[in-house]
Amino acid sequence: MHKVTSFNAEIPALGMGTYTINGNRGAQLIAKALGMGYAYLDSAQMYDNEADVGKGVKLSGQPREDVFVLTKVHPENIGKKDFLNSVEESLRKLSLDHVDLLLIHWPNPNVPVVESVGELIKAKERGYTRFIGVSNFNIAQINAALATGAEIVTNQVEFHCLIDQRKVHEFLRGKGISMTAYSPLGQGRLLGHPMLASLAKKYDRSQAQIALRWLVAHDGVIAIPRSSNENRLTENLGIFEFELSEQDMKALGSLSTPSQRFVDWYYSPQWD
Repeated sequence: MHKVTSFNAEIPALGMGTYTINGNRGAQLIAKALGMGYAYLDSAQMYDNEADVGKGVKLSGQPREDVFVLTKVHPENIGKKDFLNSVEESLRKLSLDHVDLLLIHWPNPNVPVVESVGELIKAKERGYTRFIGVSNFNIAQINAALATGAEIVTNQVEFHCLIDQRKVHEFLRGKGISMTAYSPLGQGRLLGHPMLASLAKKYDRSQAQIALRWLVAHDGVIAIPRSSNENRLTENLGIFEFELSEQDMKALGSLSTPSQRFVDWYYSPQWD
């Protein structure tokens, strides 16, 4: 599996998103995905599936050190009062003594960045996580996080070929921070686009593979597609078996606009 390096973290460039993947069936699917070659699971308190993710890790039989587990703290829990307690609860649900990466899921306008990131640092100091990061932070908020001295290894944002994230991406790479792309297929809305269909035929690949390959070809970008279909999970692993030409990379990038988001925002920060 290809990896992205940020500070001392080595993060698989392709992960398995687990939103809506829950219950015994979800745990079994996660175990199968790990057996296929996935090594990165993305969960969150908000997804209400941490126990199922933990069960999937156990069912897989994979050594703990071979599975990169991420969870995210609910925005209502990122203040001093609830942060560490909520992380301890997440670890109990996951049946793990630590996660590999812990993120603030969304900035909360009622909690200063310095406070929430301070709690994130404490979680790392207590050994609850190996690395820390954020999700849905804009440039100003990232700067505020970095001003605390925190080693932020990733910012997880919606990213696909229909949304222009160049400014955020360039800023993050300038700081040595990776960018993790959630909803990398626009929640399925990218599939069927004429350009993706054309390129899929040209490269003899699926449209999803073209869209994901475009993402991970960017410096320091990680993709975390979610799928409950075993065939698609296998297919996604094939994105490192081919490359898109520079011309085709630019053509897909030309589809982007600043506002083409498909995720309903929990909080809507003003993006720089």
